[in-house]
Amino acid sequence: MTAAHHALTSQASDAAIDTACRMLRLPTMRAQAGDTIARAEREGLSYAGFLAELLMAECEDRDRRRAERRIRAARFPREKSLREFDYTANPNVDPALINNLATCEWITKGYPLCLIGDSGTGKSHLLIALGIAAAMAGYRVRYTTAAALVNELVEAADDKQLGKTIARYGRVDLLEIDELGYLELDRRGAEMLFQVLTEREEKNSIAIASNEAFTGWSRTFTDPRLCAAIVDRLTFNATLIETGTESYRLARTKAHRNGEAK
Repeated sequence: MTAAHHALTSQASDAAIDTACRMLRLPTMRAQAGDTIARAEREGLSYAGFLAELLMAECEDRDRRRAERRIRAARFPREKSLREFDYTANPNVDPALINNLATCEWITKGYPLCLIGDSGTGKSHLLIALGIAAAMAGYRVRYTTAAALVNELVEAADDKQLGKTIARYGRVDLLEIDELGYLELDRRGAEMLFQVLTEREEKNSIAIASNEAFTGWSRTFTDPRLCAAIVDRLTFNATLIETGTESYRLARTKAHRNGEAK
């Protein structure tokens, strides 16, 4: 025998929907139920149409919240978007190539990305913006500077946690290392960084930004053989983008000052 279904009053129905959404952890459906019910009655939506709208709203909001969590977990120092990048100020950067990278196919394949150029040419902007695009697309991303990563690895080694730390960096889909080449690394730090690269080799993607061409990396990695091995890890199947030597940030500042002076 089936239980009898009793017609609920409007007030009782609202209370039941609210309670059910709480129990089932459907916060968006709970928040939008009233407005959607009113619109369904006003526009004559079918039962299926009404239910589809609420379910789609819940799914879209969950996707948004998951993307926001992935972006927070990546620890970007600031938010940047590809829409904000000024290609006219830096003609060295090909918009078609960046748009292709934004599809994240290279991350799916585990390929590297190398952004090389002087300060103020947009390397960090592109690195962060592509990382955010990847996080929004569902990939696990981690951003760090080279100095911060090496310091973390040294501390982990001192605490006998190096293996766990390297494994953690090995698991993310995209590891972004900014400011590689700014500081000279001692042999211990360089070897630990090499272990991270080896952990990810041909499995998960690495994206780096450096103000030094590969020929100048011997100043960062003073051991020639280790330097060659690191360059090899980062360039195999890599996309290389050279952002140039002219700082468009500096040019913009000068133009602004000249405008004020007139």
